[in-house]
Amino acid sequence: MKTKLLAASLVLLAGSALWAGPRVFVGVGIGGYGPPPPPPAAYYSRRTYARPGYSWVSGYWYPSGPRYAWRAGYWARPPYARANWVGPRYYGRHYYPGYWRR
Repeated sequence: MKTKLLAASLVLLAGSALWAGPRVFVGVGIGGYGPPPPPPAAYYSRRTYARPGYSWVSGYWYPSGPRYAWRAGYWARPPYARANWVGPRYYGRHYYPGYWRR
């Protein structure tokens, strides 16, 4: 009886060790992850009001190959009712594009 219990526990222990991975990871970063952050946003006056139902989308920098390009602000019709524009952002060396949100 003891040998069966010992054999079963040994099989379980060996099986769990197969799936156990290393608990220490080492990462080496060379260079960066993508282009450097864009320059600060340019400030300018908003163009005159377009039409009812349109929202103002502020200007922003967006990646264009190895550098950033400026997209001037513009009036846009939201894709659905009560949608708000969330501008693009650069966080943690990653670029997140803008999107419409309820």
